[in-house]
Amino acid sequence: MARIGTIELGEFPLLLAPMEDVSDPPFRLVCKQYGADMMYTEFISSEGLIRDAVKSKKKLDIFEYERPIGIQLFGSDIDSMREAAEIAAAAEPDLIDINYGCPVKNVACKGAGAALLQDIPKMVSMTSEIVKCTTLPVTVKTRLGWDDSTKNILEVAERLQDIGIQALTIHGRTRAQLYKGPADWQLIGEVKNNPRIHIPIFGNGDVDSPEKAVEMRNQYGVDGVMIGRASIGYPWIFNEIKHFMRTGEHLAAPTIADRVKVCRTHLDASIEWKGPVLGIIEMRRHYTNYFKGIPHFKEYRMRLVTLPTYPEVQAVLDEIETVMGNLPTEINA
Repeated sequence: MARIGTIELGEFPLLLAPMEDVSDPPFRLVCKQYGADMMYTEFISSEGLIRDAVKSKKKLDIFEYERPIGIQLFGSDIDSMREAAEIAAAAEPDLIDINYGCPVKNVACKGAGAALLQDIPKMVSMTSEIVKCTTLPVTVKTRLGWDDSTKNILEVAERLQDIGIQALTIHGRTRAQLYKGPADWQLIGEVKNNPRIHIPIFGNGDVDSPEKAVEMRNQYGVDGVMIGRASIGYPWIFNEIKHFMRTGEHLAAPTIADRVKVCRTHLDASIEWKGPVLGIIEMRRHYTNYFKGIPHFKEYRMRLVTLPTYPEVQAVLDEIETVMGNLPTEINA
């Protein structure tokens, strides 16, 4: 049984990764409906929070049906991170997660995210301050190291556990790799099997099928896996993994009608959270993912990403369902 503080997550939980401009409440809703056990907000800038930036404050929105859910923070200044953690805790998440893994230039080059892998004492000090300022469990997501010459995750895991984090998620690449090349789970397994480590260790990176999830569990002993890119346009992956682990069999692939149903749910939630204009506009980037690889879909896609009103978009979805609804798909890409 994986447990973070008093949060019980089951035998092998599947976590939805925090993804910028992806894992907002509408996206989280469909992932929860299709089997995600634990979810996180998009990562939130500590500087944005303490300066009351509208975009950052909006990311604090969480809902009861999402629980358990964590708010993920990133930043480079210890005082700002402590203050941001206090603000985040007031939103009543189930935990606070610290991002020490984001590799993108405009984060890491400002001393936040994966940049802290170059300054372990600062990482430890920052984490300690956040642990001390909240009664919520504090967890961390990070990477193997900054580059191939500094894969220091074994040291990082022990030091962060010693100052009080209650779970650790490790992405199996260095910052230098970004998202290129295969994820290396060997060091994740070494962290998990270190006799000094007693907190849950979750693995992340390249889990894009039920077989991969089973392999990571059996070969490396992790307590669960975090799924990011493989869930974009394909929330079914969570239940597919669970079913395969229970039965050794694959669920039938979602039909076009199943995809339309998820689009409707996502669209309705997007409009409810963002309003009728922005909700429709920001939903447009998701249609390509939900219908990726479907033959002869270009005309429908062009209409979905240009029509401005809810009734017009719903009419296109109705047409897709009528014309193509019962067709199976095998496009978990």
